[in-house]
Amino acid sequence: MEIKYQTKEESNKVQQESFLKLRPIERIYAFLNLIKKVNRFPSKKINRKDENFVIELKSTK
Repeated sequence: MEIKYQTKEESNKVQQESFLKLRPIERIYAFLNLIKKVNRFPSKKINRKDENFVIELKSTK
């Protein structure tokens, strides 16, 4: 394992360059994998059914 000390801007530039070197289909798969990994992070938000709202459209006929 290698440890590199760099600024945030330098790190972002390296990540962007490596991402842009990928073929378009590889970029899509990388994006989908990122979405999958983000969903694993714990969150404070709790999905409850009572937080939802319903829009009812009533006919005037």
